[in-house]
This record gives sequence, structure tokens and C-alpha cells, in this order.
Amino acid sequence: MTQIDLTLPPQTKSFLSAGSESFAPAAFHVMMKPRGAICNLDCEYCYFLSKEFMYPGSRFRMADDLLEAYTKQYIEAQRVPEVTFAWQGGEPTLMGLDFFKRAVELQQQYRKPGMTIHNALQTNGTLLDEDWCRFFHEHNFLIGLSVDGPRELHDAYRVDKGGKPTFERVMKGLHLLRRHKVEFNILTTVHAANAGHPLEVYRFLRDEAKTQFMQFIPIVERDNETGYQEGNTVTDRSVMAEQYGRFLIAIFDEWVRRDVGRIYVQIFDVALAAWTGNRPGLCIFEETCGNALAMEHNGDLFSCDHFVEPNYRLGNITEIPLIEMVASEKQRQFGLDKRDTLPQYCRACEVRFVCNGGCPKDRILTTPDGEPGLNALCAGFRLFFNHIDRPMKIMANELRYQRPPANIMRILADEELARQRQFSAAGRNDPCPCGSGRKFKQCHGARR
Repeated sequence: MTQIDLTLPPQTKSFLSAGSESFAPAAFHVMMKPRGAICNLDCEYCYFLSKEFMYPGSRFRMADDLLEAYTKQYIEAQRVPEVTFAWQGGEPTLMGLDFFKRAVELQQQYRKPGMTIHNALQTNGTLLDEDWCRFFHEHNFLIGLSVDGPRELHDAYRVDKGGKPTFERVMKGLHLLRRHKVEFNILTTVHAANAGHPLEVYRFLRDEAKTQFMQFIPIVERDNETGYQEGNTVTDRSVMAEQYGRFLIAIFDEWVRRDVGRIYVQIFDVALAAWTGNRPGLCIFEETCGNALAMEHNGDLFSCDHFVEPNYRLGNITEIPLIEMVASEKQRQFGLDKRDTLPQYCRACEVRFVCNGGCPKDRILTTPDGEPGLNALCAGFRLFFNHIDRPMKIMANELRYQRPPANIMRILADEELARQRQFSAAGRNDPCPCGSGRKFKQCHGARR
């Protein structure tokens, strides 16, 4: 699962730029589901497995003529020099390698002169082998690999159809990707089982999995029988708001002191963009949405990957051209509703410039004054974004003067050294150098 949520891969230009006449965007992003919701795993929190019931009797395999029609329409509709095909599921590798070889052939057949084609594929990694990884390397696929942390945290919910753990198989796939020098990032869902272990998760991904790119996607799972975005309660597997905020804070505090410039955490990059006065660049934090859609195995197009349900079906590319559905009034309104239904409580929030109310799928609470539409993660986002305000301002200032943001590590280290010197010189009854207003013996002196 993603935000796009693959989310826009690192080498990809923003797919959220403003549209032109007839509301047709210059570029848009489609999360393609060639195998639909079919997966070889049975992750307990997966929001997409239930979509299988929308297509009774289907073979859940994208036909070759549909693949060609989609490739042609998708490329023709893009008015930018770089285009990314994003493959997800379910588990897209269940289509088999020949399907993706054909996909690459069609991309080259319909590629516009001067256009660069990228491919990004999200996988659980359990089916990867030498042939897959050679293919990914040869065609420069960016792979998103789902890993929820070290063994016991990963296996808490990420199990196969028999309920057996998957960690060993996923790590085997990861090592194959590294051996074949395939570019990959890791998508980690944050849920009830791993949210209390932020540094354990981060250090595992950094030191054991050895990834430079990380995404931390919160699980907010609606508690209902339909699998749709209905109801205002969440399951026990979901991460709580402040729990998610503390998870991000713990990782940020380590990252900002030692890993800036060598480890890239999606939400930290998004925050820095906002603090420099730019758009966040990630759909969940944009003011409006609607340029990140999802397509099912049969050609059905939906407003968003998280809204693959009947009310958000725009049509089918075998009946309506792709660009017409993307530019339709229904889709335009879907995107504007994110901004227009934002509660006043959020409009007045000090971190709205980076948060923008979060993803509409999570707006299930009411504000303190009773207005609907508050994000279930609001308290966590607010906690986190306020916590990082000063370091982000420092990094934004470094960028303003064309200096590397990684200078923040030296700045904070120098401040910590000066603080320790002040602590060392403080008497028991002196005001604490931290500025708390308490005596040293009752503050940092007591902790010492």
C-alpha cells in the first residue's frame, strides 16, 4: 500500500501540477493493478484484498490488448518529458515476467520523441528471483519493497495465506535486489505492532536492510465489513495519532543528528519542501488532489488508490478515453473537495501549510467545535510538525544560501557541546541552562 502513496518515486517529477484548459492536467499518475487485488500474502491490515469481491468471476489478469490500449492512452495524455508507469496490486509479480517484458516493449513503441519512460513497481518481494532482478536492473525499474521492520515486527501482520511469517522470504528478495544493483526503496507501514519501536525499525532499515530511501505509511484501517472508506471507527491494528507522531519524532531526532544527506525519509523531504515555501509534493499533503488515480485489471478507472469502490468509479478505458476521465468534472470535484471540506479548525492550524488536513480517507473525526472532517492522525501530525519546526527552519536557511542542509548536523552538535559545557559549570542552585526556569538541581541536574 502507498500514499501516492509507491509514492511518487524519487526520480519522478511531480504529478500534481496544475491543469490546463478543460481541466486536463499536464501530467497525472495512475496506480496500475494488472492482477487486481490478488496477492500471495494475507497481510491482516491490507485495505485492498477485499476489492476482489467487486469482480466476481474475474480471472484478475490484464489482457494484452488492454495493456496496449492503456500504454498508448497514458503516454498520449502526458504533456511532460518524463513519464512513470506505476505497478501495484495485490501483488503485481503474480502477472509473470513476460507481462512486464511486453509492457516495456509497448512503452518503447508508443514513447514520444524525447520522452523518458520510468517504471516503478511495489512488491512484497517474496516471489523475486534472479530473472526478475536481472530484468529490473536492465530496464531501470524502481522497486518499492514492503518491510515492516525486523523479524518480529514485520511478521506481526505480514503473513501468507496459511498465516505463516514472511520475513525470511522478503529478506531473500531484498538481498537479490541488492546483488543485482536494482534501485529500491522500502515502504514500512506503521501499525499497532511496530509503532512503539521507532528506532528499532529505523536502524534495521538503515543498518540491516541498507536502504537509503524510506517511507513510513500509517495504518488507519476502517472497522467495517465492506472494506470501503465507511464508518468512523478504526481497528485495533491501526496506529493511534499521537503514537504515530512520537514514532516520527524519535526517528527524526536520530536522523537530523547523523543521517541528513545520506538517508532519505519521505515525510522529512516533504516537510523540508514545505518549509522552503514549496508545495509538499506528496498527494496526502497537497491542498487539493485528484491527479493520482488507480486502474483495475479490467480497465476500470477510480479517483484514487484508496477509493477503489463503486461510488468513485470514473469509467473504463475501453469505453471512455483515459484523459477524458482524468479531466472530468467528477474527478475535478473529487480533488477540490479535499480543500473545500477542510474544517475551520484545520484552516486556522499553524501547520496547515505542510499538512493540509492529510488524506481524505482518514478524515473521520469531528473537530473540538463539532465540525466533521478532522483527520484521525491530526494530533500526531501536529505534534510532529511542531517538533521539527526549528531544525527545518535551519535547513531551509542553509538551502536559501545554497549550502547543504546536512550542515544541520554540525550546527546541532555544536549547540549540544555548548549546552553540556553550561551544564558542567552550573551550580546546584543556579537556574538550569536549558531555560526551564527551575533550579539546576531540580531539572537537568536531577536527571544527571
